[in-house]
Amino acid sequence: PVVETDTANEIADADADSVHADRHGDKEIVGYWEDGLAIYADGTREEKREEIIDEHEAAAAEQRKLMEVESDTDNGEFKWDTEGMWEEKFKEHSDSKPYGPMSVGADISFPSSSHIFGLPEHASSAQLKDTTGANAHYREPYRLYNLDVFEYELDETMALYGEVPLIVSQSETSGTVGVFWFNPSETFVDVESKGTAGTNTHWISESGVFDLFLLPGPNPRSLYEQYARLTGRLSLPPMFSLGYHQCRWNYRDEDDVYQVHEKFEELDYPYDVLWLDIEHTDGKRYFTWDQHLFPDPMTMQKKLSDQGRKMVTIVDPHIKRDANYYIHKEATAKGLYIKDKTGEKDYDGWCWPGSSSYLDFTSAHVRDWWAEQFAYNRYIGSTTSLYTWNDMNEPSVFNGPEVSMQKDLRNLNGVEHREWHNLYGILFQKATAEGLVKRNEGENIRPFVLSRSFFAGSQRYGAIWTGDNESSWGHLEVAAPMLLSLNIGALSFVGADVGGFFGNPDAELMTRWMQAGAYQPFFRGHAHHDAKRREPWMFGDEWMVKMRRAAMARYALLPYWYTLFQEASVSGMPVMRTMWMEYPEIGELYHLDDQYLIGSNLLVKPV
Repeated sequence: PVVETDTANEIADADADSVHADRHGDKEIVGYWEDGLAIYADGTREEKREEIIDEHEAAAAEQRKLMEVESDTDNGEFKWDTEGMWEEKFKEHSDSKPYGPMSVGADISFPSSSHIFGLPEHASSAQLKDTTGANAHYREPYRLYNLDVFEYELDETMALYGEVPLIVSQSETSGTVGVFWFNPSETFVDVESKGTAGTNTHWISESGVFDLFLLPGPNPRSLYEQYARLTGRLSLPPMFSLGYHQCRWNYRDEDDVYQVHEKFEELDYPYDVLWLDIEHTDGKRYFTWDQHLFPDPMTMQKKLSDQGRKMVTIVDPHIKRDANYYIHKEATAKGLYIKDKTGEKDYDGWCWPGSSSYLDFTSAHVRDWWAEQFAYNRYIGSTTSLYTWNDMNEPSVFNGPEVSMQKDLRNLNGVEHREWHNLYGILFQKATAEGLVKRNEGENIRPFVLSRSFFAGSQRYGAIWTGDNESSWGHLEVAAPMLLSLNIGALSFVGADVGGFFGNPDAELMTRWMQAGAYQPFFRGHAHHDAKRREPWMFGDEWMVKMRRAAMARYALLPYWYTLFQEASVSGMPVMRTMWMEYPEIGELYHLDDQYLIGSNLLVKPV
C-alpha cells in the first residue's frame, strides 16, 4: 500500500510551485491557449521554450528502453530502472500513481514479412518503419495516446488525435495477417525488421490486461471481414455527407452564411454542407446561439435546406462552468462530471469557454443524458437539417499535461483516467450519434457526426478527419498515407482538410488540394480564423474553374462512392485502399502510399 503523508504532499506542492514560478515569473495567469501556453493579465502570452538536450544526455536516453534493466555488479542480480515508477512529473504537473507502477506488454513477430502497416494516427508513411535496431528510421517507438497536438510535425511517431492498436502484415509468402491489441491506455510499439526472417514488434501499455486478437486472413478481404466481426461495421452515411463541405473558423453571422451560400449558387459550384465553428454559440456554451450574430437560426437552416443544403454546428465535450448555463446546471445537479483524483470534486480544466467541466462519457447514463440534449425541444434553434461536429474530444485540456487530462482523475465508477483515456473520443461521438437518431425517433434519418478523436470501432459512429493540418505541400503530401493508415484501421469515412487548417495556401496549392480532396472519402475545406478567406472564388476565376471542375468530378462519381460505402458497411473492406489490398500477390506495390485505389476500380495519384 502507498500512504500519502502531509509532508510528501507539501513537498510535491512546493515542487510544483517552484516550476510554476520559474515558468511564469510573477505574471498573473488569466487563461490558456490551444497550445497549452498561458495567457497573462497584462495581455501577453507565454512564449514557447525550446528544450535543449545535451548530446550525451540524448545518447543516453536513446539507449534506455521502456523496460530496460541493468546489471548490478555487486550481487549479479538485475536492477530495474525505477525513475517515475511511484510518482511522475511533467513540467508543473504530477501523476500521483496511487496504485504504483503498472504495465502489460508482449513481443509479437511477423515471420517472413518485411511489410507491416497500421497503428494510426501518425503523420508518417502507411508502412511502419523501424524504431529500434541497426536500421532504425525513428528514435522513438510509435506512441498511441490521443492528444490535441498543436501544429503537429511530419514523419514522426508522436501521438496524435486518435488511435487504432491494429497491425496488418502483408507478405507474398505468408499472405495477410493482423494483430489487434485491445487496450485503451497509453501504449508504445517498437518495430524492428529482421530482413528475410521477418519483423519483430514490442508492445507495452501503461495499464489494463493482456487482450490480444489474432486475425489469420489469409487475404485482405478475409482479414477485414474478421476485423469487422470484432469491432463493428461501418455505418452507411447519408448521401449528402459524401459531397463537398465548406467550413471556416468562423463564418461571422447569418449574413455571412447567406453570402457564402449564394456565391456557391451563383458560380454553380457544387457543395452540400455549410459549417459553423465555436463562435456561433453564446460564449462557447454548446447547444446555444449568439443571439446578435445568429438571431434566427431556424430560418437560416430552412433557407439552405430549401435549396438542398445542410448545416453542421460544433458541439465539444467541455462544458462552461456557469451556474446560469442550463447544461452545466443540470449536469452538476445530476453528478455527471469527471472527478478530480480524490473522486470527490468535479474536475476543473481550461478549454475554449475558460473554466470547464468534462462529462463522463464512460458512463452509460451520462451518454443517455447527452443524447437527450439533441432533442429539438432541448437544442433550441436546431432542425432536421442540422448535424454535428465533435472536436476537442481527446480530451483537450489547455492547462493539463500535454494539453490533456491528468491520468489520476476518476470517472464516476472511481476508475482512473489512465485506464480509459483513448476511449473518451469514441464514446463522445457514440453518444452524439445516438442523440441525432433519438431526436428523429421512428424516422429513417441517418446521423452525421464528425469527430477528431477515435479508437477501434469508430467506423460505427461517423466520420473522422486528420485534425489541424497546415497549408503546405508537405501536409498535402502526407495526407494520402495518413488517410490510408486510417483505412488500414478500418476507418473509411476519413479526410484531411482541403487547403490546410493553419496558414494561407496560394492558388496552386489550394487547387491541387481541392483536386486531391475530391478523391478522399470525407471532402471538406476548412481554415483557421487567422487565415485569409479561401472560398474557391477568392483565388480568381481561372483557379476557381479548375477547383470547380474537381468538385464536379466528385459529384459525377457520387453513385460510385455511395455504392462503395454500402459494400464497406457489409464486408468491412476499406473504401480507400492501399495497392496491396487489391493486388496482395505483387510485392513491388506494398510500399506505395502516394497512390491508392477508391474501391477496386478507381486509381488515384494526387499531384
